[in-house]
Amino acid sequence: MRKLFPALVCFCLAAACQPASTDPERPLQAPRGYLNETLLTIAYGLGSLDLIESAPAVPENLDAFKDIPYKTINGQELQLDIYRKKGLREPAPTLIFVHGGAWKKGKRQDYLPYLIDYAEKGYITVTLSYRLSGVAKFPAAAQDVNCGIKWIKQHAEEYGIDPDRLALIGGSAGGHLSLLLGYGGEEPLFNRDCEQGPDSGVKAIVDFYGPVDLTTSYAISTEQVQSFMGSRFEQDPDMYRLASPRTFISADDPPTLIFQGTIDSLVPVSQSDSLQLWLQEAGVPNEYHRLKGWPHTMDIAQEVNDYCQFYIDRFLAKYL
Repeated sequence: MRKLFPALVCFCLAAACQPASTDPERPLQAPRGYLNETLLTIAYGLGSLDLIESAPAVPENLDAFKDIPYKTINGQELQLDIYRKKGLREPAPTLIFVHGGAWKKGKRQDYLPYLIDYAEKGYITVTLSYRLSGVAKFPAAAQDVNCGIKWIKQHAEEYGIDPDRLALIGGSAGGHLSLLLGYGGEEPLFNRDCEQGPDSGVKAIVDFYGPVDLTTSYAISTEQVQSFMGSRFEQDPDMYRLASPRTFISADDPPTLIFQGTIDSLVPVSQSDSLQLWLQEAGVPNEYHRLKGWPHTMDIAQEVNDYCQFYIDRFLAKYL
């Protein structure tokens, strides 16, 4: 792979570089970012931005259980995939990955790099599909993810999963759904069409640049949010509030790890800034990594991905 930030490019783009973190509580420094997305695009064009492998091969030391049906609704079968190390003998903590794509696209395989990395670290990893906005509007996606969490708990013994040690991880729309169900999974609206069984509570949440308040002026004016909701805010403000993770924040919510870039042009950094504030006010343990000069989907950059995994590892070791 091409080396990240060679000397020539750092010289050419010196004005774009942001100072790395010097927080003693964070031993790994934040990767240097850019003043704007245009300069980042130039760096990529010059061959200086090393990206992660988007579709890595599944190593031979992992078992992969694919295309497992967990819910059928209106003729559509929803599936999930499970990865784990071969030879696991004890129930293992499990990470449930929820893909992004503005609620209207994306697929569960998009998180394969994380699924493999964390399965090799000893976690069981799961990724699930949900109904996209072109098929069904809110609350369909939230209901599907909630049913998926319940299914995983119901079938935990079959796959060696520890049902008491689950974490939700998602980016963008997947971050939104992870926060929404992690905080509001007991909301009756989100529990329709699920088989009776355990609750959908989890022990921890990792949020990559997920929107947390869909009632802001910016959110209600975007095509992605309107398509997800199936109505304008003025037509059904209460439903927009129910779709906002902020609505469900309370003191007993799971510890939350947040990653957000400051030049994100899709989900404003103010969303994650506000999330941290609301969690602190509620007394919910949280950790916020506000990466200067990085955009939406910043963790496809290898150095950002390494940074995020370092802090995910520490967070999960503490709370899961």
